[in-house]
Amino acid sequence: MVPPVPAETMAEEEGPAIELRQRKKPKSSENKESVKEEKIDDTPVPERAPKHVLFQRFAKIFIGCLAAVTSGMMYALYLSAYHERKFWFSNRQELEREITFQGDSAIYYSYYKDMLKAPSFERGVYELTHNNKTVSLKTINAMQQMSLYPELIASVLYQATGSNEIIEPVYFYIGIVFGLQGIYVTALFVTSWLMSGTWLAGMLTVAWFIINRVDTTRIEYSIPLRENWALPYFACQVAALTGYLKSNLNTYGERFCYLLMSASTYMFMMMWEYSHYLLFLQAISLFLLDSFSLEQSDKVHEVYKIYIFSLFLGYLLQFENSALLVSPLLSLVVALMLIKCLQLNVKKGIVAKIMKAINFYLACTLTVTLNIIMKTFVPHKENGHMLKFLEVKFGLNITKNFTMNWLLCQESLQAPSQEFFLRLTQSSLLPFYILVLIICFLSMMQVIFRRINRESLKETVTLEDGRIGERPEITYHVIHTILLGSLAMIIEGLKYLWTPYVCMLAAFGVCSPELWMTLFKWLRLRTVHPILLALILSMAVPTIIGLSLWKEFFPRLMTELTELQEFYDPDTVELMTWIKRQAPVAAVFAGSPQLMGAIKLCTGWMVTSLPFYNDDDLLKRNENIYQIYSKRSAEDIYKILTSYKANYLIIEDAICNEVGTMRGCRVKDLLDIANGHVVCEEGDKLTYSKYGRFCHEVKINYSPYVNYFTRVYWNRSYFVYKINTVISFQS
Repeated sequence: MVPPVPAETMAEEEGPAIELRQRKKPKSSENKESVKEEKIDDTPVPERAPKHVLFQRFAKIFIGCLAAVTSGMMYALYLSAYHERKFWFSNRQELEREITFQGDSAIYYSYYKDMLKAPSFERGVYELTHNNKTVSLKTINAMQQMSLYPELIASVLYQATGSNEIIEPVYFYIGIVFGLQGIYVTALFVTSWLMSGTWLAGMLTVAWFIINRVDTTRIEYSIPLRENWALPYFACQVAALTGYLKSNLNTYGERFCYLLMSASTYMFMMMWEYSHYLLFLQAISLFLLDSFSLEQSDKVHEVYKIYIFSLFLGYLLQFENSALLVSPLLSLVVALMLIKCLQLNVKKGIVAKIMKAINFYLACTLTVTLNIIMKTFVPHKENGHMLKFLEVKFGLNITKNFTMNWLLCQESLQAPSQEFFLRLTQSSLLPFYILVLIICFLSMMQVIFRRINRESLKETVTLEDGRIGERPEITYHVIHTILLGSLAMIIEGLKYLWTPYVCMLAAFGVCSPELWMTLFKWLRLRTVHPILLALILSMAVPTIIGLSLWKEFFPRLMTELTELQEFYDPDTVELMTWIKRQAPVAAVFAGSPQLMGAIKLCTGWMVTSLPFYNDDDLLKRNENIYQIYSKRSAEDIYKILTSYKANYLIIEDAICNEVGTMRGCRVKDLLDIANGHVVCEEGDKLTYSKYGRFCHEVKINYSPYVNYFTRVYWNRSYFVYKINTVISFQS
């Protein structure tokens, strides 16, 4: 009879076999933890790296950080110098400087000035939240409606730091924006560095970003735009997310990335009213990453918690902004977390497999359902015109509405032009981006098929493996850039969100030995050692690209800084000077929304409309005021203007006699279509107008126009008419 073997002896004899089975297919989180514990116990403590290795690592990190910070500072200084040369800014009077802020940019800066003039911070905030000095007959919460947190922060910093004794307000304001652009570039540098492992990729990213400046940023055209304040924070968030998703990140690095990601996500959401839409695309990318890369599930759901926290904190601090509660981002994140709970409760058996199979269906269905429920129970003012615009944009609807057709005619809302792709190709950016994207995407698809076929994946991917698609941060960026690129192919204005990450991804790819090794694995290269060749190409290719860019584009950049340009607009300066000297303080001006923004900034006088398109009332006002360029009677125009308590009307000759724009996209053409004064399509009924175009007829000074309007000022570009309060109908 065989004596019983002690349990301890059996465990010792079968220990290695048991460990092998658990490592092959862990069935629960507890098993995973036990496997980790056994590995820690069995693995000998690694020896500390030699001093020369530590020194090399420190030198690499130090040089990379120095290069990143220097790149950001140099770019900020470049923008400042270019702005000075372009507008001859320091040699201008204050009025001429302010005229350089056009349209909605002028409105943003005007509130910054108002905050500085306020007797106290509390009074300034109250006047912003209960503003009745901008638009006639309308009290608005400008802080919420126009996302004025950047101006609020800038004004506080200007006064708190005592800068009023050192620097003028305008230089402080644009200096902050240029500084944020430097942070933007630094964040892109760091992201590319984290992905490739070499700061050479960061240098190439910055070079491509600056060379393609026309397509990467709108900073030189409109400094106070919300995106110029917000996108640097988004770039920091993407850099932190890239580091957070890395598999080999230590605990302290992971914690730092998480904190940086939390802070930058919230700041991004506070700076831009459309930020939650961009984060929605990012959440979709993370959801797909979670579906393809199961070991990153916990990290992805930690990011979801950041979204929820930022949304609710933003809701509270943005005066209970209901747009955040009904945003698709919140609905998607809540739906994905509910799905996560269902998966946690059903871990085994056929039910778990069915849950994974219908994961996409559940995500879509729950997201739409939750969004409908939120919109039903949460009072909100959704931008309905945006949905109508998209319907018309994609050919799902036809409209004669002036506002919709005017938006469709804007260049930034058109499909990208051939010149856009030509510029990216000439700088060699687009060809390398397409190459890198194809390799990463195909490698990612290989990983997905391996997971579907349940092939065992290596815990640590080495350079020899050539599997760049297994890195979760690469998978995220591939999905994200495809989503952003798809939108940029539809609306050109969205290229400013996509092109910076094109620079980053292309630079990462050409500088990454792992990407070259992946390509060589597919080609089955055997004539030359693939690892050696990959290392050589990852250094040689970016060096060659950098030298060619330096030779071709550096002289152009230097020429931009040496050429002294001049912003010359004497007619607008004369108009603003006349208003400040001759018009009563309580006067209300009517005209095109773009001009009204400049009047609000340069004079402080009240206006009838603003160049904003996120409010239904302002949209209606803009359309009504634009009727001054239509074929309407003097009495009709008079009734419209007096309904908004306007005292003065400004006719712009550039709009009245507009030529050379896209066919059917002139303001007067769009008005004729909306009013039925021209046949737009076959079958349309033509409503004949017995009146001439108002902006032409009012200049002739004959009855009945002189009965309603009296010309009080004019120059080559502008005609100002006083709206009569006492009307004489004598012919």
